[in-house]
Amino acid sequence: MNIGIRLHDTAGTTLDERLSNAKAQGFRCVQLAMQKSVAGFRMDDAPQLLTEELATEVREKLEAYGISCAVLGCYLNLATPDEEAYRHTLDIYFAHLRFARQIGALTVGTETGAPNTGYRTEPACWTEEALALFIRRLLPVVRRAEEEGALIAIEPVCRHIVSTPERAQRVLEEIHSDSLRIILDAVNLLTPANCAQSDAIIADAIRRLDGRIDILHMKDYELAPGKPDLAALACGLGRMDYGRLLAYARQREGIPMTLENTKPDNAEKTRLFLENYRL
Repeated sequence: MNIGIRLHDTAGTTLDERLSNAKAQGFRCVQLAMQKSVAGFRMDDAPQLLTEELATEVREKLEAYGISCAVLGCYLNLATPDEEAYRHTLDIYFAHLRFARQIGALTVGTETGAPNTGYRTEPACWTEEALALFIRRLLPVVRRAEEEGALIAIEPVCRHIVSTPERAQRVLEEIHSDSLRIILDAVNLLTPANCAQSDAIIADAIRRLDGRIDILHMKDYELAPGKPDLAALACGLGRMDYGRLLAYARQREGIPMTLENTKPDNAEKTRLFLENYRL
């Protein structure tokens, strides 16, 4: 299994320390969020900071530790109604796509936003108008990915515009490009109302999106009484049944599976839990 971790969930304060600890805990790949993993990096300044020199440094460090970058994170709101903010956001995505190619990252990863400046969940997220807006706003990112020889992967989340496997499938159909991929985080598709049907939801996601799923995000969930969302946990600490996901991962040998919601003191145990999971 090609199991990785969000680099900012590892111990350490420098890129070297974090990569060293990821390697020591047996991880083969990482999800890299520059602002969360590199001291002094500001996302707003990414177009200036993501230089070729920095790319060489990051690539050499990854190679030194024998770790690949599965996802270069760029989780910004493409659907903001603020046009000036959108234009700056595009520049940040373009810089990440170039940087991903330079460091050998598999994908640039993103979620799908909300049609407001606060990136907050509201009923308007799930309208046809919001989906059409997101598709229009994503299209230039995909075209730049094609030009760069890079990949952009969207992550469906129940709280965001692309909230279901069906809406993700529609995005893929509207923007027909091999440079547009999917990050499947099964827990992010679940709510308190539908989590009892988690196996059917995962099966539907695989049926609709298979062939375009490049990354699996792996975490667990528990009910959070009185709250609108589920509580996210490290794998093995909640209610999640991983049978279908891990069967799919074994069919897709080598697909990166990056852990979420771990801490340095339970990350290795979480990796072992998945590796030893009985289908």
